[in-house]
Amino acid sequence: MPELPEVETVRRGLLPAMEDHVISATEIRREGLRWPFPEGMCRRLTGARVHRLRRRSKYLLADLSTGETLLIHLGMSGRMMVSGLATARFVHDHPAPQKHDHVVLHMSNGARVTFNDPRRFGAMDLMATERAGEHMLLRDLGPEPLGNQFDGPYLADRLAGRATPIKSALLDQRIVAGLGNIYVCEVLHRAGISPRRKAGNLSRDRAAALVPIIREVLQEAILAGGSSLRDYRQADGDLGYFQHTFRVYGREGAPCVTPECTGQVQRIVQSGRSSFFCGHCQR
Repeated sequence: MPELPEVETVRRGLLPAMEDHVISATEIRREGLRWPFPEGMCRRLTGARVHRLRRRSKYLLADLSTGETLLIHLGMSGRMMVSGLATARFVHDHPAPQKHDHVVLHMSNGARVTFNDPRRFGAMDLMATERAGEHMLLRDLGPEPLGNQFDGPYLADRLAGRATPIKSALLDQRIVAGLGNIYVCEVLHRAGISPRRKAGNLSRDRAAALVPIIREVLQEAILAGGSSLRDYRQADGDLGYFQHTFRVYGREGAPCVTPECTGQVQRIVQSGRSSFFCGHCQR
């Protein structure tokens, strides 16, 4: 599933096609994805201007001139693809319709934004903008890891006394929003912390020191266009490239890249998810 860097990369790719432009026509080619689409979605989107395109955790949010916000969740295999928009490099012509093109937004600037989702685990919903934070997918989310509310004292307080492994704690969207399996593995390796260590056993200083590492990993991933492992693509169809710099994720049996470390990357399963780490330098 796309994590924060992938969703932020998609948002940035959609900005020139969507923000401050009108949705001149809407095509909806099925009744829903993971859940049914909201009633009258075609009518409610058509003619609306996108005032702002933002991200909250792993969700895209398009604030519309109608006072509503369109929520987009990419799910496991969803893609938001832009065509017909001139960039500094080239123009992406409109492709022929594909089997899994479920929602198509025709923009007033000539761009076309297509939501393609083969597995149909994605979602779209509409809600009043002023109450968007109350949506069931958003209301319990913790602070953004790149925002000012996420700092060392906050994270130290939230981890204190927790008996869960630090890996599970950082995946808890109520503690910090947008982190997923890939980037938590990478963060813990840079921090030298085992994914098995109990979150409450970290000192306050060590817990607080995770904040700049989390930001560093996420910012590097965003600059690389995210990580493309299976389905993920940027809005222009390009792959992300951060997977080429993974230190531990997916590298079971490979030598640890930490200087002077003689360990190898191991894989264990925690709560049904693979954790990759070096048992030699992560304690």
